[in-house]
Amino acid sequence: MSLLLSLLLAAGSLPTFILGAPLPFLSKPSSAKRSTDSYTLYSGTGITPPWPTINDWVETFDDMFSFNKAVVTGSCSQWGVPNNSEQEIQDLSTAIQTVAGETGIDARFILAIVLQESNGCVRAPTTNYGVTNPGLMQDYNGAASCNSGGNIQNPCPANTITQMIRDGVAGTSGPGLVQNLHQAGCSDDSKYYKAARIYNSGSIPASGDLGAPGATPCYASDIANRLSGCKYLPRHASLLSLADYL
Repeated sequence: MSLLLSLLLAAGSLPTFILGAPLPFLSKPSSAKRSTDSYTLYSGTGITPPWPTINDWVETFDDMFSFNKAVVTGSCSQWGVPNNSEQEIQDLSTAIQTVAGETGIDARFILAIVLQESNGCVRAPTTNYGVTNPGLMQDYNGAASCNSGGNIQNPCPANTITQMIRDGVAGTSGPGLVQNLHQAGCSDDSKYYKAARIYNSGSIPASGDLGAPGATPCYASDIANRLSGCKYLPRHASLLSLADYL
């Protein structure tokens, strides 16, 4: 039984889930211009509303990066490697904005994916579940990494940080966010949440349900929350996933 479920049972009730509604024991902030610890569990196809429109997102990339700086600063400790230096954090911010300018992809969306995949650790290890997924964005078959094959680079060079972001966004060695947004097949704001599902799993199920089996169930919901100012989400899955109540 999860800790959260235990606490809820001790309180004598479980929350009732409503499509796109905030969890009842957490309140959504009145403005996306400021950060929050509250989480809204979104489900369904990503259509806005109830999913947040781009106007509901944190107003600027600088604000969103600032809200998450504490997370980025301590992000590497989860893997037992040196945490990001101030210079590496600045290089990460610059890299995201540079690649956003190159590709036309919103820098806030790129940052949300970076946070989801690695919490911004420049020395995130390479994983392989059939395809090599290195670096900050655990991108598809990319080459850039500061932690691969036992080779941990400290400091992580600025050009490597930029290439990790470029691999994940432009898709230099496989599909990235550019291709995922195209595959989403729409022009409304739901394209970001659909692209997030595709980035995580490679496809959207025929039902259109972004939380359906075949992917991390709350991946797209987590991205929506990050874009809306929520911070301190665990890597890859929110503690408030439906899975915690099953």
